[in-house]
Amino acid sequence: MRIVSLIPSATEIVCALGAGDQLAGRSHECDFPAGVTALPALTRPRLPLSGGSRAIDQAVNRAFTDGIAVYAVDLDLLARLAPDVIVTQDQCEVCAASLAQVEEAVCAVLPSRPAIVSLKPASLADAYEDVRRVAAALNRDPDPVVAAMQLWIERPAKMPAPPRVVFLEWIDPLMGPGLWTPELIEVTGGLSVLGDKGRHTFSRPPDALAGAAPDILVVAPCGYDIATTLKERDILESLPGWAGIPAVRNRRVAIADGNAYFNRPGPRLADSAEILRDLYLGRPGDGTRYVWLHEVA
Repeated sequence: MRIVSLIPSATEIVCALGAGDQLAGRSHECDFPAGVTALPALTRPRLPLSGGSRAIDQAVNRAFTDGIAVYAVDLDLLARLAPDVIVTQDQCEVCAASLAQVEEAVCAVLPSRPAIVSLKPASLADAYEDVRRVAAALNRDPDPVVAAMQLWIERPAKMPAPPRVVFLEWIDPLMGPGLWTPELIEVTGGLSVLGDKGRHTFSRPPDALAGAAPDILVVAPCGYDIATTLKERDILESLPGWAGIPAVRNRRVAIADGNAYFNRPGPRLADSAEILRDLYLGRPGDGTRYVWLHEVA
């Protein structure tokens, strides 16, 4: 069986199911587990997705207004790879090539009509079900992967009371958590504020963060690693009422690797849950998964 994965979470699911050796191609963003970057990449961004969160947000909004897809699919490479299964997504056109693009590409270059598995998780239950759906297409057993995810995710930290947690998925404009992330915050023992459980997030006014008064602030923008997020530290610290936010006063502002963990609804949601529990308990940052902002020069 030849498999093409067009979204990082799907690549991680395929590998967790023990079918990584059958991957023939990936998206340009698939970078885990080690070794998948050696596979040919079938997608590329059509837009210059750089220059800071405000510039990226504006470029994406212009593309949507003009009816331009954010990503392109390499049709020639897809034809040469001739996959039996394509795993893609129907969740967010900013995250990866859309389902409509993939279906159009298949019709254009693959008369064999491979099976297309499209993922669209809005909750933790959906993330578990997506593992099962991919497993069914690959004739694999999903139970060990799902059981391991549930074991590590659905275990609250032991605290006297749940902390008020704001998780920022974007800095400029300000966006709280959406889809599965508010639920992840709550099953690990926190109280999600400024979030949109089961729905896509949306931009909020700059003073919304101070109004939410979080005990813990987790900054993990979609697609950003720690170093990239820290480049926008000045934007964070210039938000209205920043100095008076409880999380800021008490040195409980964390910068986490959103790209590797929270943004990917696959097996590493278990790692994301562990990060949250560590943050609730005030454990030291390790420099790779998360850092405390006050400890960064």
